[in-house]
Formats: sequence, C-alpha cells, structure tokens
Amino acid sequence: QVQLVESGGGLVQAGKSLRLSCTASGSNINNLAMAWFRQAPGKEREGISCINFGGGLTSYADSVKGRFTITRDNAKNTLYLQMDTLKPEDTSMYYCAADRWWNGGACLSAPQYNSWGQGTQVTVSS
Repeated sequence: QVQLVESGGGLVQAGKSLRLSCTASGSNINNLAMAWFRQAPGKEREGISCINFGGGLTSYADSVKGRFTITRDNAKNTLYLQMDTLKPEDTSMYYCAADRWWNGGACLSAPQYNSWGQGTQVTVSS
C-alpha cells in the first residue's frame, strides 16, 4: 500500500500563497487517483480537489475554485496543491489521499480513498 507524506504547510497572511506537496512511497502514483482534503476542528472532512491518473481531469470544491490548483508529477511521485489568495477560512489540516480507482463523479468524497497521509497544518491569519 502506498504511503503518503504531506509537507509545505505553515502560517501565512491572508492574500498570500502556499504550495503543499504530497510525496508517495511504496507505489508509483501514476496508477493512482489522488485528492486533497481538509478538516478543521469540529468540522467534517472536506474534499477540495482531485486529479486523475494522468492529470488531465481535475475537480474542485466551490470554496477553492479559482484560487487553488492541483497538479501531479508522476516522475517525482508527488502531488501538489498550489493555494493562492488564501483566506482565514482556509485554516485547516490538509490531507492528501490516493486510490486505485478514479470516479470523477465522486472524487471529492472521502470514502473513495483508502490511503491517507498524516496531514499538514495550514493557518491563515487575517
């Protein structure tokens, strides 16, 4: 099973940018659908972006559409999330997830994924 490790989180001012990375080991990600989720204390886990095996298909939650960009570098076995124009409400723990199956209609749903990273904290100050 693939192991996922997120990095790149931190404290940033509103309006600034961050790029998260998710590095995989134990499996090549070119055979995996991947996604980013986030969860704030007391809230449900929210799917924010997903990407298919080759990167040609992506989907975004309305809350981040136009501000966040998901990409993947299969040669580096790494998934990215570029986050621009950050808002205080983006403060959360961010997780990457992976699965062998791509379901474009449900790719922002947590039960679609069976591999998860430990998360990286993003805090946006106003």
